[in-house]
Amino acid sequence: MSVRATYTFSGSWSVPAPPSAVHAVLVDLERYPSWWPQVVAVASLGPDDARVLCRSVLPYTLDLVLHAVSRSPARLEVAVSGDLSGSVRFSLTPSGPGTRLELAQEVEVDGLLAAASSVLSPVLRWNHHRMMAGCVDGLASAAAGG
Repeated sequence: MSVRATYTFSGSWSVPAPPSAVHAVLVDLERYPSWWPQVVAVASLGPDDARVLCRSVLPYTLDLVLHAVSRSPARLEVAVSGDLSGSVRFSLTPSGPGTRLELAQEVEVDGLLAAASSVLSPVLRWNHHRMMAGCVDGLASAAAGG
């Protein structure tokens, strides 16, 4: 029997750039390493798929495959497989001169990571929070043309 652990993450941020600029940065996966410090490598696997290596504070690199589900201007969604399985969704709505960015992520882990997560869950959540802080900071700069 395989051990599995489920994680649900959400967040809401204000990005000081219009939704079209935020969308353009988020759909360009191959450039993520240039603005998102925790994304260490991206390789295109075709028009709808990419392999992404992520490493936040903990000494562990996640190896993920992302498959585009939606690229609409108001909603970006990918299916995730690899070290995690599930989905990640960003909703973009205008907010004054900027964008309200909403994250909804539901993923499962199995194997050693799942077994360790019963003890390490607070640390894994903190690690994810640090990764998303890097995303928002880098996204704001990249979407503003910086």
